[in-house]
Order: sequence, then C-alpha cells, then structure tokens
Amino acid sequence: MTPPRQGRTAYDVAVVGGGVLGLTIAQEIVSRAPHARVVVLERDAVGSGASRRSAGLHFPRGSTARLRAMAAHSQERYAALKAARPELPVRGLGMTVVAPVAARARLEEVYLPQARLRPVPEVAGKTALLPEGMAAWEGDGCQYADVPALTQLLARDLRRATELREGVEVTAVTPGAGSVELTLGTGGKLRAGHVVLAPGPWLAAPAWKDLVSPLGARVKKVVALHIEVPPTADDRAVVFQDEDAFLLPYHERGHWLFSYTCEEWDVAPDTVAASLTPADRDAALTVLARYAPHLIEHCVSGRVFCDAYGPGLEPLVRPLTADGRVVFAGAASGSGYRLAPAIAAETAHLLPVPSPRKGDLS
Repeated sequence: MTPPRQGRTAYDVAVVGGGVLGLTIAQEIVSRAPHARVVVLERDAVGSGASRRSAGLHFPRGSTARLRAMAAHSQERYAALKAARPELPVRGLGMTVVAPVAARARLEEVYLPQARLRPVPEVAGKTALLPEGMAAWEGDGCQYADVPALTQLLARDLRRATELREGVEVTAVTPGAGSVELTLGTGGKLRAGHVVLAPGPWLAAPAWKDLVSPLGARVKKVVALHIEVPPTADDRAVVFQDEDAFLLPYHERGHWLFSYTCEEWDVAPDTVAASLTPADRDAALTVLARYAPHLIEHCVSGRVFCDAYGPGLEPLVRPLTADGRVVFAGAASGSGYRLAPAIAAETAHLLPVPSPRKGDLS
C-alpha cells in the first residue's frame, strides 16, 4: 500500500480525536473505502487522554437492546481481530457476576446469551464475599485489553493508509456548502468532505462546543483503585451488578483494579486532578468493604480522570449539521473501548463512501 501523502489540505474525512475510539473509527472508514483520503487529528499524542487510563474491560451485557447489539458486534469484532492477530494485547478472562439472589431473570435479559450465566456457590478463589441476599453467577465472553498499547498498534497500522497528525489542535470547525473547514492550532487550515468529532471528554472545546452542547452529553469523573495484590492465572473478573463496579485482575501490570461509580459530574478534563483525594478513596472503599474487606489494606494507589456520558448512558452517534457533514461519535459512558467497533460501524454508516478517483486533490 502506498503511504498517504503528508501535508495535503483536502480530505474525504477528518477524524478529530486520536483515542481508541477515534482510531477505530478511522480504521473502519478505510476498511470500507481503502481509497478514501482520511486524516486523524489529535491535540496531544495518540491515546493520551481517556484511553490512557482505560481499564479496557469488556463484558457481554447491555441495559438496552441497542447496547446489547453493540456489545455483541464489538465482541465479535474483537474476537476476529485477536484470531487474525494473536499479538494484540487483548486477553480473554473468566467472569463472575454478583447480584441479588432475585436478580436471575434480570441478568438473563441484560447479559448476552453467549455469556452463558450459571450459578455458583461462591466467587472463585474467594476474591469477593457474598453478603446476605446476594448470589454469584459465572459467565463467558469477558476480555480486557491494554488499551494504551492497543491504541499505539492501531495508530501504527493507520499510518499506512491515513495521515495521522499528533500535537495538532483543531481550533475551529466551520461547516460550508460543500465541505467543512478546520482551523489548526499549528497554523493553516484544511478542509474535509466530512468531519467526525470523537473528542472523548473534551466536549466543551471552543472549536465544537456550540455544535455538541445540544446533545446533552455530560462529563463525569472516573476513579479506580489499584489493589497491590498479584493476581493468579485463574483469577476472574468480578462484576458487582447493582453497584456498577468491578474487580479486574490486571495480569500485565501485576495487580488488581477496582472500579466503582463516582458521582462527581460536570468536571473538565484539563482541570480534574489526576491524584486520588480522600473522598475518592473513601467512596470506593465503602463499596469494596461490602464485598472484599480483606483487600482494603492493599488499596494504596489508583487512577483518576473523566469521561463523557450520553443521556440514558447510551453512546451518541449523531449528525451535528443539517447536511450531515459533521458527525459526533462518543459519550460512551465509560465504554469507549468496549463499544468502539460498534460505534465505529454506526459512524461509518453515516458517511458516504467516496468513489475512487484518478487524480489526487491537494
């Protein structure tokens, strides 16, 4: 494949955002239209935002029919990618779901059939306890990825078929009659037939704030604790269904991760503190104490960032202009990696596939 020519000023599609979602979208576009001129613009280094802090956990569930369909699509896509490229940093993982005893019917609705949930008397390895009234179900179809490493691999592959500009901020998005003009912080402008905004939690960037605000997406703080206990090869992810929390055996890093639902909303990615606060740790430990009090003493570190959430906690894939030339993709509610292939497919479906051309517009 001939490498894309660098420094052109006109493209079929410009993807703004170089996280795992933006790169997956770009990959989906070029897989459908290999001749398309695509540029990815990232204000920092690729994968340096929410993707760098992602737990990368995929579990086969969805609270709505759309989310279940998206989870199924993404699960199939990741399985195919892993089969084709075993070196990808994606690892299959056993899963245990902890929920109230009476929740069996609800779990069977929320989890995909391929999860094959089956009751067990306790959490394997006694990683977590079962408080009175709670039960455990083991299931299949869970996996997790080293998202920062995966993002770098996606970027490397995309460089063969697209132009990728890092450290280039988009300072203005100006829709026009036949194209969209992007003003760049490095000086100069470029234009594209269509623009996909995949900004992660940077919803309020001046370049697109007015376009995005009608969507009603919000940015929430995301906190996870690192539990400094080495996982064993047989350890499973433990999902606390009603708390929307989980324990992940982080084999590559050599520790466990505990993610819980932080309820601090309307934060900004450029100002949210990257360090744990006493309130963060206390809130996490309140949940953890119910199920795994023996792990509390090992919770000495963690990670903090934020992510964008859509209304109803469903990802947003929407045209932002009447002519459909500017499309928003994101607000995946903490599931950017998990649902990236499905979001990418929905996004690409909104974009017309350009016809092959003889010349090269610059």
